[in-house]
Amino acid sequence: MVTRRPAAETARLGDKIYERDIRRQVEADHHGAVVAIDVESGSWAIGDTVITATDDLRKQRPDAVDVWLLRVGHRALHHFGGRRLRSTE
Repeated sequence: MVTRRPAAETARLGDKIYERDIRRQVEADHHGAVVAIDVESGSWAIGDTVITATDDLRKQRPDAVDVWLLRVGHRALHHFGGRRLRSTE
């Protein structure tokens, strides 16, 4: 049986990995793309959609359990209402 991390821990680790290892590689050319991060290994994949990013990550890490998703250049993966949540940075 696989033990999953609490959602808050997965989020914290995913954000840390993104800031430390991924952001510089993707922000200039992939604004709006989705990044899927396996927080256990630090492996990641990028795609135009959640499905594309997670499928590509699963090809690399079929055993990934705790996966964090985020949208490049945005504070949230999805938005509700009339305007987008863009990054303040």
